[in-house]
Amino acid sequence: MPTSSVQLAVTFTEFIAALTGHAVEDLPVPEESGSEWRDVLDLWLAQHDFGLVPVAQPYTFNWAGHWIGIVDASEVGTGAVAVLLFGTPSAVIASPTAPVLIGKAVEELRFQESFVLAPFQPLKSETSQTPRRSGEVVGIYLAQVKTLPMQSVQVATALAGRGLLGDRYAAKAGTFSPQSDKLRGYDLTLIESEVLDRLTLPDGSHLAPEETRRNVVTRGIDLNALVGREFHIGSVRAFGQRLCEPCVHLQHLTRPGVVAGLVHQGGLQADVLTDGEIRVGDGITA
Repeated sequence: MPTSSVQLAVTFTEFIAALTGHAVEDLPVPEESGSEWRDVLDLWLAQHDFGLVPVAQPYTFNWAGHWIGIVDASEVGTGAVAVLLFGTPSAVIASPTAPVLIGKAVEELRFQESFVLAPFQPLKSETSQTPRRSGEVVGIYLAQVKTLPMQSVQVATALAGRGLLGDRYAAKAGTFSPQSDKLRGYDLTLIESEVLDRLTLPDGSHLAPEETRRNVVTRGIDLNALVGREFHIGSVRAFGQRLCEPCVHLQHLTRPGVVAGLVHQGGLQADVLTDGEIRVGDGITA
């Protein structure tokens, strides 16, 4: 990553740290992330229940809060820089690498990109309910080729850093398999059977476990609570990276209503940390 790009990435990361209330040291290091720094940052944000939403028209954007812009500052010899904006109308309130931009209104800037940091679950409320910290495996499903039907098995071999032997993601051939090893959370997917029990689609049908295209179907444990945590499936250690949110691709392979029905309850994307076997009936513990 060129020096100017590294500085932009560092400043952008510092803004994210400030807005999320985390120490800069907690976030991915841009220099180590290389050209994938934005993708790596997006994964970190997802793990902490945030996402970056692009602003389509920054010059007319009114937002009574903070937002981040990447603007052209070549006239002061620094190229593209990250700035923090605030207000309605908005102005630059922080620009570490080009202080001359502080105070400038949006119409005085030349935007390349801009973003609002938003929570994934803005309506989420705290609950006093005791988290379900243990459960069991009630189904295991594999597909050797993307988009082909998932096949039920009683036991699967887990491979550290890869996934389940015989599944398309372990072969790095899944629909969403990343090109870079820096992007994690593609080894293993899980979903709660309780979600499927209560989900009714608009046509009155229910989603079969294999239709979810998740590898492991669980019962008893709260999968959402495993984001950012290590857990065990039988003897296999795993790490919950982020929620496995539904997408239009899954809906195209199933039926209308799947995306709306699985929002924030589509399961968990996880890394496999150790080799071993996962069997139907195995316990799952946080």
